[in-house]
Amino acid sequence: MNPICSKTQLGHVRLQTLSLCSCIPTIFRFPKRSCRLYLVPFDTFYGQCGLRSFCADSLSSVRGRHPRKHVISGVLGPEVLQRSDIVSETPMKSSGSLNDLEEQLQELFNEVKNLIKLGKNDDAIDLLQANFEDVKEQVDSGAQGIEEAAALDVIALGFMAIGDLRTVASLMDLLHKIVNALNDEEPLIDSILMHMGNIYAKLEKFELSISFYQRSLQIMERKYGTKSSLLCTPLMGIAKVLGSIGRAGEAIETYHHVIKILELSRGEGEELTVPLSALGNLLQKEGKTSDAEYTLNRVIDIYIRLYGEKDGRVGVAMCSLAQVKCATGDINEAIDLYKNALEILRNSTHMALDDQVMEKMRIELAELLHVAGRGAEGRALLEECLSISEKSKGKHHPSLVPHLVNLATSYSGSKNFGEAERLLRICLQIMMKNVPPDDPAITFPMLHLAVTLYNLHRDEEAERLAADVLRIREEAFGKESLPVGETLDCLVSIRSRMDKDDGELVDLLKRVLKIQEKAFGPDSEEVMETMKKIVHYMDRLGIKDEKYPLQRRLSILRNKHKHMVKY
Repeated sequence: MNPICSKTQLGHVRLQTLSLCSCIPTIFRFPKRSCRLYLVPFDTFYGQCGLRSFCADSLSSVRGRHPRKHVISGVLGPEVLQRSDIVSETPMKSSGSLNDLEEQLQELFNEVKNLIKLGKNDDAIDLLQANFEDVKEQVDSGAQGIEEAAALDVIALGFMAIGDLRTVASLMDLLHKIVNALNDEEPLIDSILMHMGNIYAKLEKFELSISFYQRSLQIMERKYGTKSSLLCTPLMGIAKVLGSIGRAGEAIETYHHVIKILELSRGEGEELTVPLSALGNLLQKEGKTSDAEYTLNRVIDIYIRLYGEKDGRVGVAMCSLAQVKCATGDINEAIDLYKNALEILRNSTHMALDDQVMEKMRIELAELLHVAGRGAEGRALLEECLSISEKSKGKHHPSLVPHLVNLATSYSGSKNFGEAERLLRICLQIMMKNVPPDDPAITFPMLHLAVTLYNLHRDEEAERLAADVLRIREEAFGKESLPVGETLDCLVSIRSRMDKDDGELVDLLKRVLKIQEKAFGPDSEEVMETMKKIVHYMDRLGIKDEKYPLQRRLSILRNKHKHMVKY
C-alpha cells in the first residue's frame, strides 16, 4: 500500500465532536499587575494536550512540595523535559496570595481543559476566542507587557490543545511581536519563550522554533549557570527540532550534552531515561544500531534498578529496543522482546489494556509475526486489538476501522477472502455512518474490498467499487496522485480478466506510468513493472511503433536493476 493508504489504514477516523449545548463564554480579565506564574504544556504519547500550572502561595510552600532543589520530568512524549520547580528560582514581584492574573489564567486553562475532556470543543473555542478578544483590545490600546504575553501564551496553548493550528499561527504572530520587545529580565519570559519554541515546532516553523528555544536557553544560563539541570528543557526542545529537520549530528551532540548535565547533577537517575530514549530513537533512525542498542539498554537497566523487572516502564523501553532489533534484521529476538514487553504491561498497572501505546505495540508485533511467516499468531493479536476496542468503545465506533482493515489484510494474506470480505463490509458500514459518502478516507477499505472481490472472482462488483474509488480519489487527491495511480492499476487487473478492450487498458497503464515516473523516478522498479504490462498489451494489440522504444528502455532498466541486486 502506498504511504497515504498505509497511514489512513492504521490511523483512527477522526470525527468532529459537536457539543449538545452551548454555554455563554466566560471572559477572564487580565489586569496590569505583577505576577508569578509558570505554565508548562504537556501531552500524552499520542498528543492529548493540556497545561500544568505550578504555583503556590509562597516560596516555602513550593519548596515543601519539591524537597530537591530542581525537579524535572518528561512531557510532550519522551523527547521533551519540563522543569517543575522553576517558580522557586524566579524572583517575585509580589508575595503572599496568588495574584488575580495567576488565578484567572489557571482558571481559564482548567476550564478549557475540562471542556476538551468532555468533547465540547466548540464551547472551548468560544471561551478562548472571547478571552483573546479581550486581550487584543488591551494590546490595541497600547498594553504590550509580560501580562499580555502570558495571557496570549495560555490562549495559544489552549488552541493547540484543540488542534486549531490556523488560529494558533495568527496568535503567534501577535505574541512574537510583543515578546521581541520585552527584555530578558522579565519574569516568565523564559517559560513563554520555551512554549513558543514548542508551538513553532508544531507549526513546522523550525528556524523560529530553534531561535526561541535558544533565547530561553541564554536567559536560563545567565540565571542558573551553564551546568544547571534546568537547561535540559530548552536543550531537549532544540535537539528534537534539529533531529526533525535532518541535522542529526547536531541533535545527537545536544542530547549527549543533556545527558552529561544530568549525570553530573543527578547521577544515574530516572531523569536520564528521557534524553536516552530520544537519543536511542534518533540513533536507530540514522542507522547507528549498535549505539542505539547500547543507549536503550541503559534505559532498561535504569528502570529495572529503580522499579524491578516487572514494571511497566521496563516493558515500554523493551519495545523501543525491539525496533532496533528489527532494524538489524534480528526478527525473532525482536518478537521475543515485544512479547515479553506486552506480558509485563498486561500484568502491571502501568497502562490500561485499551491504551493507545499498548495498541500500537500489539499492531507492531502482529506485523512482525506476519513478516516471520507466523500469520496465525499475528491474527490472534489483531483479534485482541479489535476485541479490546469493541469492549471500550462499542461495536460501531470509528476506532474499530483500522483493526477491521488490518484483520482483513491478514485474512487475505492467508487466502481466506470470505472472512476478509465480511470484515471489510462491517468496516464500510461503520464509516458510512460517520463520514460523507465521498470522503477520501472511505476509499481505502473500499479498494481493499474491490481487490478481495476480485480474488473471489466477482469481477463486476469489484469493477464498480474500483470505479467509485477512482472518482472519489481523483477529486480528492488529483488525477496524477499516487492514490489514483494505485486505483488505476487495480482497475486494469480487474478489467483485464473481464476481457475489456486492450486499448483502454493501455491508456490506463500510461496514466499509471506517468504518475509513477513523477513519484518514484523514471528508473524505479515500479516504473519497470508497469512498462512490462504496457508492452504486454501493446503486443496483443499489434502496436509495434510504440512498443519497440519501450522494450529497449525496459531492457536497460532490467540490466540496471540486475546489476544493483548483484552488487
